[in-house]
Amino acid sequence: MSVSVIVPIYNEADNIPLLYEAVTKVMRQLARPYELILVNDGSKDGSAQRLEQLALKDAAVKVIEFRKNYGQTAAMEAGMQAASMENVVLLDGDLQNDPTDIPMMLEKLDEGYDLVHGWRKNRQDAFLNRKLPSRIANWLISRVTGFPVHDLGCSLKAMKREIAHELHLYGEMHRFIPILAHWRGARCVEVVTTHHPRRFGVSKYGISRTTRVLLDLMTVKYFIQFAVSPMKLFGTMGLVCWLVSIMAGMATIGMKLRADVDMTGNPLFLLTAMSAMMGMQFLFFGMLGELCSRIYFAAQNQTSYAVRRTWNFDTPTYPMEQRRAA
Repeated sequence: MSVSVIVPIYNEADNIPLLYEAVTKVMRQLARPYELILVNDGSKDGSAQRLEQLALKDAAVKVIEFRKNYGQTAAMEAGMQAASMENVVLLDGDLQNDPTDIPMMLEKLDEGYDLVHGWRKNRQDAFLNRKLPSRIANWLISRVTGFPVHDLGCSLKAMKREIAHELHLYGEMHRFIPILAHWRGARCVEVVTTHHPRRFGVSKYGISRTTRVLLDLMTVKYFIQFAVSPMKLFGTMGLVCWLVSIMAGMATIGMKLRADVDMTGNPLFLLTAMSAMMGMQFLFFGMLGELCSRIYFAAQNQTSYAVRRTWNFDTPTYPMEQRRAA
């Protein structure tokens, strides 16, 4: 099967020649048709010139150059949507991922999995500001989403092209690719991969990303459970508020009748009014969410489900890239 290797590049001028040699060596040994898509994410260190030289030298190298730095998620999204081969491999540009792991991951795809994601079991990074926050984040994400995973931060992934085309990444959602694919019904597996210390340049990520990961986790949780039917979330919250309002109102009336407590000065009376208004607002949020959900799927001709394959229809059996789903 053919392979598209996608590498986001951001200020990796010194790593680019070595990266090209390593990936090219592995892919030529595999003897599969391949393309190497290098996405220049607004580099300012001469990476653009080196990428242009590679593209002129090797027709298998395809370069996408952004006008400015949009982030790793945008670079991966651009590469995945441009991929034309049957399988897609994501790889970091800093040489910490090992291209020699690619054949092993492709074998897993051949076994019937839709997505294979790496686990840097022996990660070669600083413990305090890289490994420890990553372990805490992975544990939290696994508990919140119910998706068993050791290392969502590993960029090395392999997937079927139809899965790559179904995913639409925004913000900094690239680390949640396995979870989003699993939500779409993809068969995922985690494998141990090799991890090397960084040879050139400096890491673009640090402990400051923790807040962004937590915010993205809330977004992913919402999409997994409530994107198709937001009323389940907001309607439940509205009913809870109304229940609180009723209980507080009954307590307020009871205190007035039994102990002649002034209702206007009773905090429970304020709680009654506030809860009733919040309940109404949550119900309106749910209705607006339902409307936005239907507009989202209808306007982009997308569905809330994914079909693996069909038989005996007028059209031949098709891969899902012919029907892009949300």
